[in-house]
Amino acid sequence: MKQVTLIFAAALLLFSACRMPDNSNKQIFRYNESAGITSLDPAFAKDQTLTWACTQLYNGLIRLDENLQPQPCIAKSWLISPDGKTYTFTLRNDVFFHQNSIFANPDSTRPVVASDFLYSFQRILDPNVASPGRWVFSEVQDFLAPNDSTFIIHLKQPFSPFLSLLGMVYCSVVPYEVVEHYGTDFRQHPCGTGPFYMQLWKENVKLVMRRNDHYFECDSLGHSLPYLDAVAVTFIVDKQTAFLEFIKGNLDFMNSLDAAYKDEILTRTGQLKSKYANRIDMVSTPFLNTEYLGFRMENPTSPLHDRRIRQAINYCFDREKMMKYLRNGIGVPGTGGFVPCGLPGFDSVAPYGYHYDPQKALALLAEAGYPHGKGLPTLTLSTTSNYLDLCKYIQQQLGLLGMQVKVDVNAPAALREQIAQGKSSWFRGSWIADYPDAENYLSLFYSPNRCPAGSNYTRFRSASYDRLYQQAKQVTDEQQRISLYRKMDQLIINEAPVIVLYYDQVLHFTHKNVQGLRSNAMNALDLRYVKIKNDTKPTKK
Repeated sequence: MKQVTLIFAAALLLFSACRMPDNSNKQIFRYNESAGITSLDPAFAKDQTLTWACTQLYNGLIRLDENLQPQPCIAKSWLISPDGKTYTFTLRNDVFFHQNSIFANPDSTRPVVASDFLYSFQRILDPNVASPGRWVFSEVQDFLAPNDSTFIIHLKQPFSPFLSLLGMVYCSVVPYEVVEHYGTDFRQHPCGTGPFYMQLWKENVKLVMRRNDHYFECDSLGHSLPYLDAVAVTFIVDKQTAFLEFIKGNLDFMNSLDAAYKDEILTRTGQLKSKYANRIDMVSTPFLNTEYLGFRMENPTSPLHDRRIRQAINYCFDREKMMKYLRNGIGVPGTGGFVPCGLPGFDSVAPYGYHYDPQKALALLAEAGYPHGKGLPTLTLSTTSNYLDLCKYIQQQLGLLGMQVKVDVNAPAALREQIAQGKSSWFRGSWIADYPDAENYLSLFYSPNRCPAGSNYTRFRSASYDRLYQQAKQVTDEQQRISLYRKMDQLIINEAPVIVLYYDQVLHFTHKNVQGLRSNAMNALDLRYVKIKNDTKPTKK
């Protein structure tokens, strides 16, 4: 028995110096993805659904913590050159890919080396792969892997948010042998370094990910991560059914709330109702998502081309009341800039922004030649069914001041196409951060990014704004950059190509027996530290 124990311990040392937990009590974390999962290849992790699954299976050079700060992951340290253009990463030597029969060695795995990142990043840039994450490396000059533990990235010019960009799932490391063997079918045969590996995936039915016993990270006491034995994902399409499954205890976690059942579980002020408070926990944090209404700025014949009309609309509805009665207090009224709360560029005491002021709205309408809205053509607001209640509220509020609004409901894909082609003069939109820097929001108003090629959906154009944007991108001093960001944000609010509705919030619901769930303002799903209450405590092996 002693000999067997020694052999087992020696084998584990090949992968980790961590202490392993007792596996006697199986812990399975269950959640639902109503939108389904189409790929487990990180090169295609373009939305939250795919990102959450891939986060469990893969790792990158760095990860973003709960405060959105870059922390070591496979890279144990890094240096940034004084000119801000060269990033040198030193890699850990104890990170192994998941076991896979494609690896031609007795252990069916191998360690991660710098050339794996070279391959993984070049793969993202390969037009034949057609990854939606190609833009992440648009500022990169080249990648270098001079040895197994050193990886170097040269940028074309300084770009301060770049380190945070590397925390995106697109930037995960993958093994070339497995990817080349499966080709496009790698989506169904994922192989990463993450805390879990894929055991079973039956599309639109169930996904099961099992604990990676050779995962390289430990907790502060030296216990191996993750604590869970498995993660089980179901794909119940009907959100009401999924909600009932959560209430019954068949799901451990629920993200956010659908309008169909928000009044069932929350009070008007956004608190858990008493009948759920003793068995469900709710955690609310800022979510880097700005919900807005956008105006197309390239139609000089439209009355919306007049800044005074756009400003009047901004003043004519009560955001605080809207949030209380239509959102149950979930989110922060958008009375500031376009940059949301939760980012360093957000100014909580900004001297700019719009509050409910119908008298100022009427004065602006009269100044534009439409006293009490007389003579103003009917305005069409394009939206989707999920936001119909908000748009009808704004329609009603504008009607009180004499402005007539038609609400045009579209399918999400159809609305996106209309906006990209410039066919909607006034539309509902939202922007969820790709990376935690205000530049990601302010890029929506940079002239070269105008649709259909870029994300400037309003087609806003301002030479002074573009100069500030170009300057901010190259500034390495954070405070100086934030000062420039706020100048840009103020310019946008004054010109009013958008109406900021609200800054969103993340709502995570778990049952009382779930502990250790981590997230951040990017709505990450970090399951490394999750435990199911009453489990056996980790013991030293």
